[in-house]
Amino acid sequence: MLLKRIIPCLDVNEGRVVKGVQYVDHVDAGDPVEVARLYDAQEADEITFLDITASHEGRRILLDVVARTAESVFMPLTVGGGVRSLEDVRNLLNAGADKVSVMTAAVTDPDLVADATARIGSANLVLAIDARAVSDDGGVLVPSERGAAAEPPAGAALAPLVPGESRWEVCTHGGRQPTGIDAVAWAVAMAEAGAGEILLTSMDRDGTRVGYDLPMLRAVCDAVPIPVIASGGGGSAEDMAAALDDGAEGGHAQAALAASIFHFKQTTVGEVKRRLLELGIPVRPPSDAAA
Repeated sequence: MLLKRIIPCLDVNEGRVVKGVQYVDHVDAGDPVEVARLYDAQEADEITFLDITASHEGRRILLDVVARTAESVFMPLTVGGGVRSLEDVRNLLNAGADKVSVMTAAVTDPDLVADATARIGSANLVLAIDARAVSDDGGVLVPSERGAAAEPPAGAALAPLVPGESRWEVCTHGGRQPTGIDAVAWAVAMAEAGAGEILLTSMDRDGTRVGYDLPMLRAVCDAVPIPVIASGGGGSAEDMAAALDDGAEGGHAQAALAASIFHFKQTTVGEVKRRLLELGIPVRPPSDAAA
């Protein structure tokens, strides 16, 4: 049986871990190296490091911070934010990342995923999707204060909406730029292009701790043959169990990512794993040494 993964996320801005609600009102949550060491001691399965303003600010990710973080942990490290080229991917892998996450650049250049896969392999490449719910009243997008919709890449346009049918729109630049791209169709296209897994974040649930967007998560998981990581809204072990549940009402995810509940010490990775095992979710059991 394939074990499910629990992944703390470090949203990094100007070299510090931060956490907000729905991509705004960020508060400081510590030094990334110190936070990463804490989750390593708690026996997290992986850790994700996202430079959340790199794409919006048009700059490269902070390689020195990535390198210091990679040197401090023994679990797999995924890094994303500001990745715009194959050179960026190589630089991050050379800095110590085990996997590289791309989002905005894949929308700007849909061939990037296929090119990167051919050069570095699917196992090292994560396709990140930030998505928000859109209305079902004939195709009108939910109003956004983050910017106007951009022209979507060919072949990934938002399909006509059917009244009563839920859909989700891809956004880029740290959630600031709506694209008009249907999230499920985009996930399928990028899986076919060679992405090794998908990091799917609900913008509507981000930082709220009210639970993951299970309908969106299930729709993407059921549409692609690669692992999907649930992100956005995890507030408890029970929320993670729902996201990881393979039953009819579950999210069907292979991994659950969370930040707020770990950063602000609402719980620990070890406590979450013990509860998940009680709920019948197959995870790697924590040792007695895990917090």
